[in-house]
Amino acid sequence: MLAVVVIVPSAPLLVPELAGPDAADTDAVRAAVHAATERSGRRARRWLAIGAADVGGQAIDPGGYRRTGDFGAYGVPVPVSLGAGDAGRTPLPLSMLIAGWVNGLTEPLSDVTPIVVDPTATPEQCRAVGETLAADIADTAEPVGVLVVADGANALTASAPGGGERVTAVALQERIDAALAHADVPALRALTAEECTADGAGGRPAWQVLAGLCDGTDLTSTVDYAGAPFGVGYTVAVWTPTGAGA
Repeated sequence: MLAVVVIVPSAPLLVPELAGPDAADTDAVRAAVHAATERSGRRARRWLAIGAADVGGQAIDPGGYRRTGDFGAYGVPVPVSLGAGDAGRTPLPLSMLIAGWVNGLTEPLSDVTPIVVDPTATPEQCRAVGETLAADIADTAEPVGVLVVADGANALTASAPGGGERVTAVALQERIDAALAHADVPALRALTAEECTADGAGGRPAWQVLAGLCDGTDLTSTVDYAGAPFGVGYTVAVWTPTGAGA
């Protein structure tokens, strides 16, 4: 049974130790992640975390990933965990490190299964993954939460890492923001790999897996944050199946 979907950005600067004390631009988005997690984290003990691999071709079976990791590659080795056990050998990609950090915001820790998507996966491949996950969730009597870790376009301001502000990136982000704000599955499915690659929207595969997972489900959406503090589209939102409660 699908209990809730929580959507957060794949941003290392969410982690206070990585952002540093002077990074005030991260305060609002970090507070939104805390609020969404506090509101939703205890609604399920079993979670799926959906996010893109760091490099194309790296998506593998969930059991192949480690259950623990740290942010040492990003400056400070802040430890994170997806739950008990650590049988896998493959290090967690950034999206799953963020998932582990979000998991650490709740007590007790949940059991989180990493669903790592090839960043070059086609919309059709993403939809197929999502439909498989939906079938698995439907066969599960216990509540299952879904955490989606994904960034939007990376060319939204003059100093953005994608090469400065681009009109196409701003327009793309407006569509993404609207889709997430309205739990609009068809709009997420309509995103193309070409436009998202051109404007640095690395979250496309994760959002399109989510679209496949939620196809046919009546949902309400609450947006806790939508902005671009570093020229990259960050969204924090909670999707709740109709009738599942606030």
